Amino acid sequence: MKILILGAGKMGSWLIESLCLDYEVAAFDNDLTRLKYFFNTVKLISHEEIREFNPDMVINAVNLEKTVPVFQEVLPFLGKDCILADITSVKNGLQKFYPESGYRFVSTHPMFGPTFANLKDLTGHSAIIIRESDEEGKTFFRNFFESFNLNIFEYSFSEHDQTIAYSLSIPFASTMIFAACMKKQEAPGTTFRKHHEIAKGLLFSEDDFLLSEIMFSPFTLEQLEKISYQLEHLRQIIKEKDTVKMRQFLNLLRKNIR
Repeated sequence: MKILILGAGKMGSWLIESLCLDYEVAAFDNDLTRLKYFFNTVKLISHEEIREFNPDMVINAVNLEKTVPVFQEVLPFLGKDCILADITSVKNGLQKFYPESGYRFVSTHPMFGPTFANLKDLTGHSAIIIRESDEEGKTFFRNFFESFNLNIFEYSFSEHDQTIAYSLSIPFASTMIFAACMKKQEAPGTTFRKHHEIAKGLLFSEDDFLLSEIMFSPFTLEQLEKISYQLEHLRQIIKEKDTVKMRQFLNLLRKNIR
């Protein structure tokens, strides 16, 4: 199989390095400096070279904001049997784009990122494959993800968006509020330092468009309302200094995360 990776950022580079020994892999990125050091990989610098390479699958690994426009740029240079693939965290626009493109597709979401995950050991992490995807594409990515001992889930587009609202919007919102309350003061505690590192990773490594799209998901507001409710409940316990209710609340938390 001949595979073209669009975008040689952190996740694109991981895909290139992970696939280049088992498949004929090519990389395309407008920033040519990113293509310098890849091993056993064809470096493409023009759309005409994409036509000549004639990939069987194109995996789009550019930033979320550019995913659909980049697909649209390369479509005229692809064979009709080519499978389009993406690894985006948010599927807005793709569910409509794929059927209109006329190409087979496979949409996936590796549930780890270069910011927090150790890409050299992904055991125990998870990945989602979108149920509406082409069967050949699903088989390819299922085998690929299994090679990293990932937990694999198959969701519809809608189920994926609901899952992401739960698994990302809650920690993202909590981290944003933590950062909003920061002030210039030494806080040497280990717990604070860990939260601080998470906040820096989120705010300086993830792009604003991705963060916005995750928070603007139609399913996010419901999760934020749950946070508001529980925060108000905790505030009331603290205000009343109610030891019994605090113990009950902590026991509920332990039950939830056990």
